Amino acid sequence: MPPVQCLEFIIAISAMMMAKGAFMNSRVLQETALRYFLEVVRCGSISEASGKLNVAPSAISRQIARLESELDTLLFERRARGMVPSAAGELLAVHARHMQLEADRIGSEILALRGLQRGKVRLASSEGFAVDFLPAAIAAFRKRYSGIHFHLMVGPPAQATRHVREGNADIGITFSLKPEADISVALRQPAPIMALVSPGHELATKKHLTLAQLQRYPLALPSPETTLRQLFDICCSRQNLAFESIFSSDYTEALINFAMLGGGVALAGEISVRYRIYQQRVVAIPIRDQGMDSRFIEVQTLANRTLPSATQAFLAFINEHIPAGKLPFLPNPQLLTDIHAPSE
Repeated sequence: MPPVQCLEFIIAISAMMMAKGAFMNSRVLQETALRYFLEVVRCGSISEASGKLNVAPSAISRQIARLESELDTLLFERRARGMVPSAAGELLAVHARHMQLEADRIGSEILALRGLQRGKVRLASSEGFAVDFLPAAIAAFRKRYSGIHFHLMVGPPAQATRHVREGNADIGITFSLKPEADISVALRQPAPIMALVSPGHELATKKHLTLAQLQRYPLALPSPETTLRQLFDICCSRQNLAFESIFSSDYTEALINFAMLGGGVALAGEISVRYRIYQQRVVAIPIRDQGMDSRFIEVQTLANRTLPSATQAFLAFINEHIPAGKLPFLPNPQLLTDIHAPSE
């Protein structure tokens, strides 16, 4: 789409959405047609969107036809297996998501002005944050702000980022290997991969380990889609090291529990087992091989988005407590002294 037409397209969308003139509630702010349009973009078909919205397919079709008529352009390419946004549809989806998020923010700010300590923070994370760190952080945060509610979506690292980019999550907390488009990074810090063993394991007293030293022990590994497994495979390939995983799973907790129960060695970042280290249920040992520290923790938000007050407060809270060893759930957060982690 030429730049002039693109600008005219955005102006037309903005005018259409602002014509409603209502902003006291985020639901009022969201044009029905755009809501239906976004759901079809997410689902890839009108029939699936109909099920998610609990609206008749014919009603969704009418609203999309109305949008296409008002904007004088096709928003979808109709294919045998579903619907794919056209170039104009992709542009509209980006704009509509921003407007939807801004509607939510305005609604939250108005409630805050009325003195209501309420709000909802939507989180997306990879599994490593969902079992140990985030539940503790949410519990500690709600001791201060009991009116704030949370929703957490858990999936692979790329999915957490996608939830943020598509406006389904306010904050993404995930492991990352590279920068992502349309994503603002509120915090980025190294997340070295560590070897996990039970306190009674013969390796438990080691200050450091190498991958070669792990070859004689039963090893539990996550699926190849994880950033941890990708780095592990790269580092082993560089050294011509061969490992046979005696236990593999796409569920990280199963692997960690396997190590905790003395079954062998698992791999994880410190933040994934922080409380269990504090409780002396597992020992985390740094792995010295080059490349095993190339993964990063990222706290992500959507670029160029103004966050609601509740989201900003929780963002500041987790950024304060992510650094290695901090325990937000304790009455007085403190640094652990028994984590064998390299200084950062």
